[in-house]
Amino acid sequence: MSEYMIETKNIHKSFPIGNKETLEVLKGIDIVVPKGKLTILKGRSGSGKTTLLNILSMLDDATEGTFLIDDEDVSKMDSSQKETFRRYNIGFVFQSVALVPIMSAYENVDFGLKLAEYDGDKDARIKEVLGIVGLGGRMNHMPSQLSGGERQRVAIARAVAHKPKIIFADEPTGALDTAAGIAVMKLFRELIDREGITIVMTTHDPNLMPLGDVVYSMEDGMCHDATIVESNN
Repeated sequence: MSEYMIETKNIHKSFPIGNKETLEVLKGIDIVVPKGKLTILKGRSGSGKTTLLNILSMLDDATEGTFLIDDEDVSKMDSSQKETFRRYNIGFVFQSVALVPIMSAYENVDFGLKLAEYDGDKDARIKEVLGIVGLGGRMNHMPSQLSGGERQRVAIARAVAHKPKIIFADEPTGALDTAAGIAVMKLFRELIDREGITIVMTTHDPNLMPLGDVVYSMEDGMCHDATIVESNN
């Protein structure tokens, strides 16, 4: 069994731009993501980091290349198999929190568990994850009654509630102030320790790099060698 949650080989992604021309956004990406760690894809807007994240999370397909998630060659799955794999094994956190505004924090997490067809004790799990993210006393509050940082914490609780193998987070601190952003990153670290989960996130914020375990720098569709952050290992 591999020590890596994700292994990619020669991932390319091109988009048609008219006149039979294409724009190559990813240019042969080879990375490994260790299990139970926080891996950061850093880079400026247009570097290709979100495109890569979308491919790794199976929201989009690569033009060329293959990759494994937990030793499974997901690049060979059909769309139905990918959807099933995502439902049970993957959680998502986005910059735009996307909570259901007419549902309380508790109900938003419950909604996520229903979508993932979670068959455990839903009530106990909802209370557990909202407690982990520090919102045990605000589970009946509506999104409009919560701060931006608190709403992102609910989104993280929803993403982790069904016990996925991996969470993909696209600029999860991008809409937050520095203090709230660092709090979210520390929460990610706690989730890794408590839940054994693997997290892959994108960011352009240099202040967050020391809080990762592995940092890949992306520029112009290419990924440079990983930096190992020793203090977190």
